[in-house]
Amino acid sequence: MSGYIHPGYAESLAEFGTPRQLPRCGGWILERRIPEFSCSDATGCYPLFVCKDWSKLNTDLKTLENDLVSLSLVTDPFGNYDRNYLNQCFTDVVIPFKQHFVVDLNQQEKKYVSEHHRRYARKALQRIHVERSERPVDHIDDWVKLYEGLISRHDIRGISTFSRAAFARQLKIPGLVMFRALHEESTVGILLWYVHEGVGYYHLGASNFLGYEMHASFALFWHAIEYFEATRLRWLDLGGGAGIKNNGTDGLSEFKRGWSNGFRAAYFCGRIFDHNKYAEIMMRKGLAGTNYFPGYRKGERG
Repeated sequence: MSGYIHPGYAESLAEFGTPRQLPRCGGWILERRIPEFSCSDATGCYPLFVCKDWSKLNTDLKTLENDLVSLSLVTDPFGNYDRNYLNQCFTDVVIPFKQHFVVDLNQQEKKYVSEHHRRYARKALQRIHVERSERPVDHIDDWVKLYEGLISRHDIRGISTFSRAAFARQLKIPGLVMFRALHEESTVGILLWYVHEGVGYYHLGASNFLGYEMHASFALFWHAIEYFEATRLRWLDLGGGAGIKNNGTDGLSEFKRGWSNGFRAAYFCGRIFDHNKYAEIMMRKGLAGTNYFPGYRKGERG
């Protein structure tokens, strides 16, 4: 087991819920107490729900009916399922959430990379050296400092903030690949990936002010693609754009589009196990008419 499916990854998110494995399909969810009520719901691990055997997911979900009010998650775009099967598993909500930018590494010589990105990568690599870290956890101090800067710049909140303790676990998980951008022996940027079942998932990336000034992210992505090509990986999942609307016009989408040669959809899925309790919570909270799922968690930022 490696990457998002490894039990250590779910354990790294234990600050936000109690990890629970779905034993037949092999995926993980996080159980959470519903504030002001003596019952629980669950969410998939951030950013994606990944499992070994999607055909067993529906059977696992049936075992949750007596334990949880509801479950919500975002599916792995490379999971072995179709929309009809998701509708069977998640009887309340199945909607396209984000189009993930992907790279088919079978296309030769990175012809799909935009000229803009090529130019910035060449420019950055004149001043920056990129290396793959043999022991990512050895660089946790650099990484946490970079990521704290990212949190401050973009006002990141909730589960995606990740504590130092979470990163201490994540950087040791099998399949984690770290690339560091160095200028005069100082770390100016880092990329983190998880490799699982022939797919490299872009996990996180951050740079400091000097790294932004030197366009370190272009050097890092160029080097990462070269590395994964050399290791004969087939696919890269770069994730989606910024925000919930994800209309493709934000800067992050433009950045990822310049490296990619295709798209795959991730789905937001939700299932209510206890409709009476769900309705009771909504009524007691005075909520109605929302498309948010689960509706009783609308407005939460934790």
